[in-house]
Amino acid sequence: MSKRKIVALSVSTLFAIGIIIYAVWAATGVSAQSQSAYEDLKIFTEVLSLIKKNYVEDVKTKDIIQGAIKGMVSSLDPHSSYLTPEAYKELQVETKGEFGGIGIQIGIKDNVLTVIAPIEDTPAYRVGIKAGDKILKINNESTKNMSIHDAVSKMRGKKGTSLTLTIYREGMKEPKDYTIIRDIIKIKSVKSKMLQDNIGYLKLTQFQEASAQDMVKALDKLKKDGMVALILDLRNDPGGLLNSAVEVVEHFLPPNKLVVSIKGKKGEKTEYFTEKERPGFTDIPMVVLVNQGSASASEIVAGALKDWNRAVIVGVQTFGKGSVQSLIPLSDGSGLRLTTAKYYTPKGTSIQGVGITPDIVVKLESKDTKEIPVIREKDLDRHLKGDQKIDEKIERETAPYEVDEKDDVQLQRAIDVIKTWNVFTKMISDTKK
Repeated sequence: MSKRKIVALSVSTLFAIGIIIYAVWAATGVSAQSQSAYEDLKIFTEVLSLIKKNYVEDVKTKDIIQGAIKGMVSSLDPHSSYLTPEAYKELQVETKGEFGGIGIQIGIKDNVLTVIAPIEDTPAYRVGIKAGDKILKINNESTKNMSIHDAVSKMRGKKGTSLTLTIYREGMKEPKDYTIIRDIIKIKSVKSKMLQDNIGYLKLTQFQEASAQDMVKALDKLKKDGMVALILDLRNDPGGLLNSAVEVVEHFLPPNKLVVSIKGKKGEKTEYFTEKERPGFTDIPMVVLVNQGSASASEIVAGALKDWNRAVIVGVQTFGKGSVQSLIPLSDGSGLRLTTAKYYTPKGTSIQGVGITPDIVVKLESKDTKEIPVIREKDLDRHLKGDQKIDEKIERETAPYEVDEKDDVQLQRAIDVIKTWNVFTKMISDTKK
């Protein structure tokens, strides 16, 4: 039996405690001669022993160890976490784009579980859960000190079962309970339609395994219908799979173009290039829409297209999640989601904490809808510091929860940009005749 399995099964004896110390040293590369490391681990084993001997009720050693691991990992940054075997399976399912739940993205802000955004056309969205809402309880259980993945696990469940969230929203006199009926959350990652003047519109809601493939089907249909220019909408797209982002960019850039690079702890660098020749959409006039909800993979795509001058970026500063999480399976079926590197755009710009700055800044406003606080990576507790200096004194931002298409000034500006683009292209063409 391996040392790792021994630790998982029993640590009630001093021998097993010694095994833990050895395993931690081995995993971290800390020398056995390191007095500081020894003292820290000694305190851990003392506490473990005291709990086993003196705690008022019997507790399983495995539960104590899992709790310690969760606390250790959650102290790092908002995106690192320990996943139980059940949570690990759920995360793998989520990348397929279908799971049972209520449909919200959450984070920790000011030590409180907070809604970053509800996913469009999901149970949470339909009952009125909004970005910025503070989740105080889940089924009457306090969320104080609850990890993001524990909260997600509690909100997931079978279709038709109910869930109650106790929400506090700015302006409320007191918290309010929202009862939500879980459903199968099918995140359709690609939506498309034709706008005026044969301008194609394509919205990516998330980067899943099949997103690039689904995008191409939508683009082919738009092209068949006469598309002469494209608006790629990445607003409120929280990201997803890195490989999916690279595949999406491949359809808009020629081969051998750098899409993104990542740098790890020791400065090692991995670069991702467009590899395949994908004719059809590398020359079409293109505008990309982004906002404060465009994160991670969305920022990779927007950053690559901006750096290569392939598209005009319109909207507001993106979320600023420029960190890479590696999913590491553990021997008992659990997993470790660990931040291992940072993203950099083709020009070497760090996204972390800053995001992508649009070429044309257009703030979304609405006279009919109350605006809600904007949450970005830099607002999350324990966020990693990026290479660029962040102005922490920026005035608190707000944005409307949603607006009708007729009030969507960002989309309208994108249309105007393409119309202007087409006018100048025609003028240049006529001049050369």
